[in-house]
Amino acid sequence: MTSPPYPKRLIEVDLPIKKISVHARREKAIRHGHISTLHIWWARRPLAACRAVICAALWPDPADQLCPESFKAEAKKQMMQFWNQADTESRIINHPLELRTALLDFIADFANWDNSTDMRYLNTARALTQSAHEALGGKPGSRPLVVDPFAGGGSIPLEALRTGADAYASDLNPVAVLLNKVLLEYIPKYGELLPDEVAKWGKWMKVEAEKELAEYYPKDPGGATPIAYLWARTITCEGPGCGVEVPLIRSLWLAKKSNRSVALQLIPNPVEKRVDIEIIRDAKAAEVKSGTVKRGSATCPCCGYTTPVASVRKQLKARHGGTEDARMFCVVTTKTSEQGRFYRLPTQRDLDVVRRAKEELERRKKAWTGELSLVPSESTTHYHTFVNRGSIYGMNTWDNYFTSRQLLSLSYLVNLVNKVRNKSISTGNKGVEIPLQTCLAFIVDKLADKSSSLCRWKSSAEYMAGNTFSRQALPMVFDFCETNLFGDVTGDINSEVVWLEKMLRHGCSSLDHQGHVELASATSHPLPSDSVQGFVTDPPYYYSVQYADLSDFFYVWLHRSLGALYPELFTTQFTPKNDEIIVQSPGHEFAAEGKNKKFYESRMHVAMEEGRRILAPNGIGVIVFANTSTSGWETMLQSLVESGWVIVGSWPIDTEMAQRILAQNRSVLASSIHLVCRPRETPDGSVRSDDVGDWRDVLHELPIRIHEWMPRLAAEGVVGADAIFACLGPALEIYSRYSRVEKPNGEQVLLHEYLEKVWETVAREALTVIFKDVDTSGFEEDARLTAMWLWTLFANSGEINGVAASEQDDDDTVDEDEKSTGKKSGAKSGFILDYDTARKIAQGLGAHPDEMKTLVDVKGDTARLLPVSERAQFLFGKQGVTKIPIVAKRKGKQLTLGESTGDGADDAVISAKASMEGDFDLVLGKTVLDSVHQSMLLFGAGRSDALKTFLVDNGAGKDPRFWRLAQALSALYPKSCEEKRWVDGVLARKKGLGL
Repeated sequence: MTSPPYPKRLIEVDLPIKKISVHARREKAIRHGHISTLHIWWARRPLAACRAVICAALWPDPADQLCPESFKAEAKKQMMQFWNQADTESRIINHPLELRTALLDFIADFANWDNSTDMRYLNTARALTQSAHEALGGKPGSRPLVVDPFAGGGSIPLEALRTGADAYASDLNPVAVLLNKVLLEYIPKYGELLPDEVAKWGKWMKVEAEKELAEYYPKDPGGATPIAYLWARTITCEGPGCGVEVPLIRSLWLAKKSNRSVALQLIPNPVEKRVDIEIIRDAKAAEVKSGTVKRGSATCPCCGYTTPVASVRKQLKARHGGTEDARMFCVVTTKTSEQGRFYRLPTQRDLDVVRRAKEELERRKKAWTGELSLVPSESTTHYHTFVNRGSIYGMNTWDNYFTSRQLLSLSYLVNLVNKVRNKSISTGNKGVEIPLQTCLAFIVDKLADKSSSLCRWKSSAEYMAGNTFSRQALPMVFDFCETNLFGDVTGDINSEVVWLEKMLRHGCSSLDHQGHVELASATSHPLPSDSVQGFVTDPPYYYSVQYADLSDFFYVWLHRSLGALYPELFTTQFTPKNDEIIVQSPGHEFAAEGKNKKFYESRMHVAMEEGRRILAPNGIGVIVFANTSTSGWETMLQSLVESGWVIVGSWPIDTEMAQRILAQNRSVLASSIHLVCRPRETPDGSVRSDDVGDWRDVLHELPIRIHEWMPRLAAEGVVGADAIFACLGPALEIYSRYSRVEKPNGEQVLLHEYLEKVWETVAREALTVIFKDVDTSGFEEDARLTAMWLWTLFANSGEINGVAASEQDDDDTVDEDEKSTGKKSGAKSGFILDYDTARKIAQGLGAHPDEMKTLVDVKGDTARLLPVSERAQFLFGKQGVTKIPIVAKRKGKQLTLGESTGDGADDAVISAKASMEGDFDLVLGKTVLDSVHQSMLLFGAGRSDALKTFLVDNGAGKDPRFWRLAQALSALYPKSCEEKRWVDGVLARKKGLGL
């Protein structure tokens, strides 16, 4: 095969992934000035990773023989000027490899958020981008064009602009298009004028709204300011002869801190068919009882009867979710004279205000004559419950998700946004009115996100727990928090104006030219062929995020505030969904029709083909992917290869939060894999189809490449599932460089067959990382598989085998998620992998999960590595297992591949009961793993004498493999799981027993 005469880009040879990952992780905690404060978007890429990747993709490698001399000269000049400042140690750059290192160090530093607006970094990056573009054949004075057809939240095109490229952002979703217009067009065009106008008119909007709405958020007679009103939906107890109104409250804690505790006390009042409430200050944990609702079922404090979840739903459904007749049970206030939060019961005055707000809203709705209804009354019944659970409870229109007071306030703010345009024109700043109105509409959106009946009060922090979208779905929230829009706290009008102003000013300080934004489908891109220098995108992953469904929450408000300004974006009642490239839900994946797996794969193939079409023959592509499903990866790789791409690199960068609450089997790798691609084209742009690879050569090169790559990943801190998937890129470099790979008999090797070999090779190489410096040849297949299984799941977490329910967990999702996914909730404990993943990592180790019944439990599309306690019967026999009772203390949620771990504070999952009596036969297990597990069970049951006999007299501890495996398991088990305590206990006995 003849390689095209193009120099490699930096990203094709090296990338400082460890340093970039540090900056990307840190960025998750940054808010002031960050684009996440412009408007909510889901699964937005960290700017640090985008900035670094784009620089490395656009700049050629100075150590490549084909690198233009003009770029090497400019790069050396820029690096000498940048690094050799008066206050720094001089850097010697005499060799191309030294120049490469200087550029990579620059990229690592530039990824730092603090340097993203530093003109030294910006000017240097832009000079290098311009020099690279012209050196690689770009027209002098022009910029390289970077395209993202799945622009979403705008991270990729924004960073393309920042680093000196031109950016073309497109998306099928009108909400995403508006976000990108602000980021890429309005901020660079209007500069400081835009934040100045937003601050000015945002303040005007707050003043005008307060004039109109202050009576619905009154201060207390003593001068305290209510900042939050806490509500509970209610049901009628269905216990025999009861009929009490039960407030649905998940937790009775209002404030739960080490130095401050406030809680509710529920007082049964069966005579009046109600539950009275008191507030307890300085509450003790023993005094605070459980709430009334758990996992969707409600327990009556009066009679103790538990109304099942189906009946709770039926009652709420008849009342459209019960938002309008919910019960206010607490008011949270602040005082100017004292710090902290104060809690009181609602008064008749509070209730009268709510009644008046409802009456005023009804009056305005009747008087309204607009084309759209005053408040969003669009239907929500068409959403799948996987993404929006409202319809289960009768929340059939969007206004059912808000209280009357919230709807009254938001509708008035929309009215003010529509008035701003004409008022701002009259001030003489003509031209900025559309960007200004767009930004103010975003403020209303952000207030809607914090002003729905799906927001919660967080007792551990004493503020509202996030917002409506605390996760990438709309859950049901039984007890909710309503904020005061004029409460002078985060989430009120003033704070949202300030947040937006800061974000706009940060953007103004780092952007010097405009990008281009369009509403367009990735499957039919408007740009001509061979017109793009960089194709960088983060496509959707199957059913991970239902962007269109979620963004309808904002679309219905934006339609009212911006529809007249952007008629081309608001042509339909909801965001376009038919062409959105996702699988509609887990239940749709294998459906006969609709947005199923076949739909996703076929449309993604077209989108990748379009990307190659518009990319110049010497251009570079970067595809970000973070799916934990092996089939998901194979689909994306198939799309790339069949679309005419050659994968030339693969870099994992940490982009995800350590703790996230997502459904089973959803994508939450700690790293996002950045696949680096080139068009498999000739210089004239036609796809090469005559490069035939020899299957024997490919198989020879594969283990060598993986052997080189895996230690590099480990050195960078990339281990576990992240390392496994990060190996796919280098493996595909070998296969995808050919138009086809053939066996000696001429038979074509399909990608699926090649990937089977890849998984085998990766698994074998990973084992050498897990058992570093240890001879693994003596370990049986069960030990190798167990170690690999645990490493895959937990190497990046270092935590626990379960997650306690957090304050953001849904109460009612279990049974509906079973319907959606076909998987049962509340599964047995153990360590779960997708079956296909388990099979593929096992086959490389010579193991077969289906045949290992005493170690692995295979059910449908999942495989569960059995916990040691479940192996007791096999290891000791039926008589013996009765002598070792292993008692569950409290089981947390079972982790699967793709789920992150918590902090482990309260999540012990298994407790050994040291009460084994009698004698039993201590027969060594058939394998070393069996023996280690037997010793762990003996330790867990408190049988010290039996453990000594087993290790010394029976000889289990005299086998050096036993201790090597025990040491490895100790390192692999999550920190807080009981099995780690057991194996550590066994290891601690070694020295005392003289072994």
